[in-house]
Amino acid sequence: MVPAPSFDLTANEFDLSTYLTERRQWVEAALDQALTLQYPETLYEAMRYSLLAGGKRLRPILCLATCELLGGDRAIAMATACALEMIHTMSLIHDDLPAMDNDDYRRGRLTNHKVYGEDVAILAGDALLSYAFEVIARHSQGADPVRVLRVIADLGRAVGGEGLVGGQIVDLASEGDANVSLETLNFIHNHKTAALLEVSVTAGAVLAGATDAQIEALRAYAQRIGLAFQIVDDILDITSTAETMGKSIGKDLDAQKATYPSLWGLEESRVQANRLIGDAKAALADFGAGRQPLLEIADYIVARTH
Repeated sequence: MVPAPSFDLTANEFDLSTYLTERRQWVEAALDQALTLQYPETLYEAMRYSLLAGGKRLRPILCLATCELLGGDRAIAMATACALEMIHTMSLIHDDLPAMDNDDYRRGRLTNHKVYGEDVAILAGDALLSYAFEVIARHSQGADPVRVLRVIADLGRAVGGEGLVGGQIVDLASEGDANVSLETLNFIHNHKTAALLEVSVTAGAVLAGATDAQIEALRAYAQRIGLAFQIVDDILDITSTAETMGKSIGKDLDAQKATYPSLWGLEESRVQANRLIGDAKAALADFGAGRQPLLEIADYIVARTH
């Protein structure tokens, strides 16, 4: 893996933009190194097309940030950070398919299936999912094997029926239902969106040797930023533009999907997102000055425009 850049978290002025840019560059280099082009070329080209398409890299950055917060070596968390982005990319490839959300654009360019076909896109997503677990198992040098095993188990749960896949299937089943409850909507997004963000935060903590109490505090933080992230996505689907978002907008309305604005309205949705961010930041009260990156990432989530 690529060596970590240096960054002084004890500096008087913490600059989130610099912090995110440095770590994004580190993650990009590690992803490029982790997934090289090989035979069969079409499969690996499709995997790299989506994996290296840019994006916020929020999940790997959260993993690295929590590891660092608890005094862990960022290098031991990099394999897991890369795996998280591979799984997130898989979810985007599959989510864009005609059988799911049927999107033509992602991050400002054609979606995977529009370039490579539905068959290759499905297989590219499958390959990214399986490879993610291999990367953790093979490349977490220096990490306690028991901690690595826990991360693999936690990530498997976050992706499967108790996490992302479970949320997605309830989401699909709820399309066109005008009576979707807030409880059902929360279930969808606590699983479909928040579960992977949650394990991104807790995995870094586990690898750093966090106590159970620290992990639970970080879990509370992650669950709240995860739900806030989705509320903001729902707001942007109404208020933003395709050019700004880099993907189609208004799809939720066209598909008659329940969203937070459809239940609460825009203003109350903003209020609820900000409340969740406040609660997330409060969950970090016992972590000291080192929590600054996580605090500012929480604010970034609710303030973002794309």
